[in-house]
Amino acid sequence: MGSVIWLEVLANGAMTVSILLAARNSVHTWWTGIAGCLLFAALFTQAKLYADVTLQAFFVATSAAGWWRWRVQQHQPQLPITSADHRSLLLLLMCGVLGAMAYGWLLSRWTDAFAPFLDSLVLAFSIVAQLLLMKRQIQTWWFWLLVNLLAVPLFFSRELYITAALYTAYLLNAGLALRHWKRLAQLQRRPAQAA
Repeated sequence: MGSVIWLEVLANGAMTVSILLAARNSVHTWWTGIAGCLLFAALFTQAKLYADVTLQAFFVATSAAGWWRWRVQQHQPQLPITSADHRSLLLLLMCGVLGAMAYGWLLSRWTDAFAPFLDSLVLAFSIVAQLLLMKRQIQTWWFWLLVNLLAVPLFFSRELYITAALYTAYLLNAGLALRHWKRLAQLQRRPAQAA
């Protein structure tokens, strides 16, 4: 049990740093996120939250891509914060729900997963949020708010109390990040309007 607690502490520590850096629009969010994802994959395997294990693999891949997009392409102008159009958001929402239903069904049928449908909703909407984050679209934070609202009771029910507490903090962080990114987007528009 002691090793699980240390694993949970380390995973949450790395992800806390990553999420705070994302809220501050920092490129370092990506490599710290990769470390946290690898730790969480081990933790969620032990907790039988297999959709969350899958999610961590997705996060490692997208974090590498996001890091490349934000950092390696530094010779190009910084990707601006933008807003997704309503049609794209509706499509992402529908894909998230349908994907969660399908993956939840697979987990319920073929594994001993705990809460496969709720866990799959966390997976699906995290994927949507991460894709929006990679494109620096402000709606990422609305999806992170939803993910955190779903994840807190899920982790609490698996007695992952540290993770549940930190996802509560992530919920607050997502609200603050939404406000911060709105301000940054307004500042980006001002020079364009003055020109």
